[in-house]
Amino acid sequence: MDALRNRILRDGEVLPGGILKVDGFINHQVDPALMDACGRAFARIFADVGATKIFTAEISGIAPALMTGLHMGLPVVYARKHKPVTMPDQVFLTLAPSHTKGRMVELIVSPEYLANGERVLIIDDFLASGATILGLVRLAQTAGAEVVGIGALIEKQFENGRQALMHLGVPIESLAVITAMDENGLHLAE
Repeated sequence: MDALRNRILRDGEVLPGGILKVDGFINHQVDPALMDACGRAFARIFADVGATKIFTAEISGIAPALMTGLHMGLPVVYARKHKPVTMPDQVFLTLAPSHTKGRMVELIVSPEYLANGERVLIIDDFLASGATILGLVRLAQTAGAEVVGIGALIEKQFENGRQALMHLGVPIESLAVITAMDENGLHLAE
């Protein structure tokens, strides 16, 4: 998607440790028009998967997931990283490594909002190693839901996350694919 690719090239910043800083338009400050365009693109790409819910992780996946849900007419559920007092005692919980936090984080979802028989489309900000998305897959499967597709705003192709997810046998689509990040900047696939 050209608008996202251009924004990454213009405003993305490569940080040490393989981190791509996109805080100015995705992760801290959100560009609603860009997220709307991304949600529209995901809705078009995944129109035929038969999803009944959009599923993501707190917090950076919420904006693209919400816009995808808006354009698909579907509710959005996000896995929390901390259990609020309003959540029931019995929850679905898994651990996933966080590249930006440098530690394992909990992903928690209430059984009220992710149920047996749901057809889940996972939408997230990044596909890097695939660890967070695999955590979401585990939560969905524990709930008895079926994952029917995976979408990421940005894929770091060199971290092999797509390969970690291929065994799921579902469509995996990224709106922008980074082939390399180094001291010379970003290199994106066409």
